[in-house]
Amino acid sequence: MSVSAESSLTSNDLPPALIVHAGAAFVAAEGGEIKSLDANAARELFERGEVLICHKGFSARRLGAKRPPARESLFDILELFAFVRPAEFCVPTPAGLAQIAGLETPHGPVAEAAALHHAARMLLSDLGGGNTNSIDQAIALTRTLARAGWAWGPHVAGAFGPKMAEMGAQGSGLDVWMRLPEWEERGPAPPPGTQGVAPEETASRLAALVGTGGEAREVQKDYAQLAATALAPGPDGNTSVILAEAGTGLGKTLGYLAPASVWSEKNGPGIWISTYTKNLQRQINQELSRVYPDPAEKARWTAIRKGRENYLCLLNFQEAAMRASTALRGLGQIEMALIARWALASRDGDMIGGDYPAWLETGLEYQLTDRRGECIYSACPHYRRCVIEKSVRKARHARLVVANHALVLTQAALDRALTPAHESSQEDLSDRRARYIFDEGHHLFDAADSAFSAHLTALETSELRRWIRGPEGRRGSRARGLLERAGELTTEVVAQEALEAAVAAARSLPLDGWTTRVIDGTPQGPAEDLFALVRLHVAAQNKNARYTSYALEATAEPLMDGILDAAISFDSALQGLAKPLQILAKELRQRLDTEAEDLDSPARARIESVARGIERRAHLLIPAWRDMLAALHAPKTDTFVDWFSLEHQYGRLFDVGMHRHWIDPTEPFALNVLDRAQGTLITSATLRDIAPDDDGWESAEIRTGANHMVGAAARGHFQSPFDYAANTRVIVVNDLNKNDASQTSAAFRELFCAAGGGALGLFTAIQRLRATYDLIAEPLEAGGLPLYAQHVDAMDAGTLVDIFRADRHACLLGTDAVRDGIDVPGDSLRLIVFDRVPWPRPDILHKARRQRFGRRYDDVLTRLRLKQAFGRLIRKKDDRGIFVMLDAATPTRLLTAFPEGVEVERIGLADAISRVRDFLPSCR
Repeated sequence: MSVSAESSLTSNDLPPALIVHAGAAFVAAEGGEIKSLDANAARELFERGEVLICHKGFSARRLGAKRPPARESLFDILELFAFVRPAEFCVPTPAGLAQIAGLETPHGPVAEAAALHHAARMLLSDLGGGNTNSIDQAIALTRTLARAGWAWGPHVAGAFGPKMAEMGAQGSGLDVWMRLPEWEERGPAPPPGTQGVAPEETASRLAALVGTGGEAREVQKDYAQLAATALAPGPDGNTSVILAEAGTGLGKTLGYLAPASVWSEKNGPGIWISTYTKNLQRQINQELSRVYPDPAEKARWTAIRKGRENYLCLLNFQEAAMRASTALRGLGQIEMALIARWALASRDGDMIGGDYPAWLETGLEYQLTDRRGECIYSACPHYRRCVIEKSVRKARHARLVVANHALVLTQAALDRALTPAHESSQEDLSDRRARYIFDEGHHLFDAADSAFSAHLTALETSELRRWIRGPEGRRGSRARGLLERAGELTTEVVAQEALEAAVAAARSLPLDGWTTRVIDGTPQGPAEDLFALVRLHVAAQNKNARYTSYALEATAEPLMDGILDAAISFDSALQGLAKPLQILAKELRQRLDTEAEDLDSPARARIESVARGIERRAHLLIPAWRDMLAALHAPKTDTFVDWFSLEHQYGRLFDVGMHRHWIDPTEPFALNVLDRAQGTLITSATLRDIAPDDDGWESAEIRTGANHMVGAAARGHFQSPFDYAANTRVIVVNDLNKNDASQTSAAFRELFCAAGGGALGLFTAIQRLRATYDLIAEPLEAGGLPLYAQHVDAMDAGTLVDIFRADRHACLLGTDAVRDGIDVPGDSLRLIVFDRVPWPRPDILHKARRQRFGRRYDDVLTRLRLKQAFGRLIRKKDDRGIFVMLDAATPTRLLTAFPEGVEVERIGLADAISRVRDFLPSCR
């Protein structure tokens, strides 16, 4: 077996496949025998040899190897797939590739190696037959990739054959900013109508969506009729708010899409469907194909909207491509070429949860999206091809827009804060006319908590400095300051002076290198003075604390000497910054009025966008910071909770500052969203917290903001059609020491084996998850049960869930993100094991809320978490599953989280293993 750095393969040969399992590795030449490798040999082959692998990041983690740079002898088949079939879905495993190739699911290393070789041949054959997107770009990129040392370069060039010469020189192929089509400006959408949806219209549309051969259940029909009432104004013109708890399996999505699609066809744009997780956003998009079976119609009348930070920025991409072209051979060029392939084929340019292959792991996603508010809008040379602007414009005219809670709530907060500075932000919607459907409504409290909070920290303030002053000498930075974004727009002296004053005032904010100065006690400027003292304050209240993944916290009382004076000084500096920014924004908006006759559409859009960005900071961000500083010398209120924090990453100071949250964040949510909408449906399978003496509606209203509305919200509970009593069990293991890692790990191992896989392990701490993984991964895989883990494997949570879903024998360990985002119908998920009761963490914010909402607050949150996790088990009527809690101290009062009639047993581990084995015999 060659381990030289130079390839000995011809363009017709495929290298041997390296199959990596936990604690084991195998290698097989194409059509040859399989050989087992010890850890050192496998690592050596991976790092230096000629091998075909599936996911180099995952393989490196499993082998304990350094992730190798691009080289001619490491053939990652996923890179080939991304090149040949850009923007297409694939589970990034040998089994996933086998499915793409039309093969049976491979079991064992022999079949897995054969599947990789077969899939590689198929993909190369696709290129030879011209079966790939944008072949001219593909050939140009092939040359670029070959020069960069891409392992697949000679094979791809060989597959193209004579086409390589026939196409001639086509540039680098990276220039997607020139290849994407331009979008066209459209006039403003008319205000939506006010026609209602008749019951018979809802019923007819629901029947059509359910389809031929299916029939809507009575409970689904009733749910759809209630959902329709949310689209009409309430009594006396008040906002209509509907709370609808719809049990799993009812068909909730089609239930609200039926009246929503009818309403939008009769009245025009105006309905926004909002979710908390990207997974549900994707599911709703799939269901919209029932509403609009014709892809062209669906593309015209529906839109998916996320924040700007999710989308590819073409200017960022161009600058990154230029850097890659001058870099050392291979560094960044291969990744950029594969992203260029995706960008030209992508549906909408969404890099975070869209059709971008997250398993590609280029590490460039952050650099290529607009995460720092640096967009220069119409001043950008690629403005007319910008995927973000295209998405925004599409949403303005779409009948149904699928967004997320974060975008909807943030946009509402901005709109409210900036009125009457101007009538509406208008980037996405005018919320005075919108109808909302909030799916996953049980997450609205958390979404509002994030959207309406404020953070006065060193990172946040240094980010504002960079936004205003630019990179300040940092070589290679693509940051653009306010002078570059707004300089040529300031035609009047007043505006020019305000711009110069703002740039000068931003010197008071932290400069790069603030961490060193804050630690050394040599701060520069009023902001760093404050943060240096806050760091000492937090450290003094946490003398014996260890740095963990959580931030260290400290109350503001009693204040350390000097903090109040530093806060007053910093407040004065912020006032000096806000004033010129406000003047500048006002002057820019004045241009829109005085030059209305002369400004073309791109110029107006640019001025509007720059003004909006300035107003967001001058009217919302800086005033919130000043309020926080003022609160340090004012009487304490029962509206907000403020605290200081100190955050470390990898043992180093990462951030320090002050935080403010609403004790009840549904107050601003009700004011900014519910009260201004024309109608709102809030729905979920887990809206209510049912306690022994409570039907749960009060907690539902508190956590959705409905209790702050003038009129009472309409309520509806719709029972799940599933027979939970017959198809599920709940077990509390009562003879396990949950603090003993070896006992807990053994319990996970034996329960997973008893179920034959299809098991999800949920943890309340990442450290315990990793410890369990290390102890059980090898024995599980030796038994034919592959184990994957969030925070361990080099993949995002969504990709891990895709892998888990595709293999009925796989097991997965995760935390909250997996619990909330997983949807696995069938027997791929048949066992859920919790390591311990998921009590909320008793931080400063939680303590304040517990004091506000009462002693039952902890129980409410914990029951809802258990209810949400249990709801993952049964997704179809013939599913069966067991929920196991490894915490003997689980209080009986929490067990109302589970459906009525479900048997709950408190038994020992041995009996629990037997119960799992007996209850799930057909799944092994």
